[in-house]
Amino acid sequence: MTSRPTSSPRASLPSGGVDGNERLTSLVAVVLLLLLFLVGLTVPVANVQTRLHVFLGVVVIPPVLLKVASTSWRMMKYYARSFSYRRKGPPMALLRLLGPVLVVLTLVLLFSGVGLVIGAPRSLHPQLSQIHRASFILWFVVTAVHVLAHLKETLNIAPRDFLRGARRRVRGSALRAWTTLASVALGVACGWAILPYVSNVTVFSH
Repeated sequence: MTSRPTSSPRASLPSGGVDGNERLTSLVAVVLLLLLFLVGLTVPVANVQTRLHVFLGVVVIPPVLLKVASTSWRMMKYYARSFSYRRKGPPMALLRLLGPVLVVLTLVLLFSGVGLVIGAPRSLHPQLSQIHRASFILWFVVTAVHVLAHLKETLNIAPRDFLRGARRRVRGSALRAWTTLASVALGVACGWAILPYVSNVTVFSH
């Protein structure tokens, strides 16, 4: 009598465990690449197309926060000595060092832009504009290294939740897809909500 094969603990988790986390991170990364590419197209004309630049800049904030959450979860589980996450292993040393730097630069870049539109006193706009421009330059360099290092892996993993055979191997594919879509929808809603506060007086040129 043969025994029935049992699924691994991580495969039985509703979220898909470490593999589900990897798929979510890759899926959000692809979405962010597309959104950030669109934002990048508006950078040279940010002062002329301020409303479009602000709208797209705000749209990316919820997906960015989702990716920060997914990568932070992996890091936390790894250093908490979760067996499956330890077996998966950490990123290469350089990327581990650049990761927190990229997170900080991304948040500074996005929220300094939001501060130029709402919240910050007009007297602080020159300083905030300088922070926005400087963080963009640093962010672009660090992001280029990060993207090039992860691009092949990301493009390989991101579609798996949409391929029939691969989707069944890791639970939570629908949850990951809807969570990613919800982050974009929330970004669109926030971008739309901020438009009434936008004026072409705001300086966004890089």
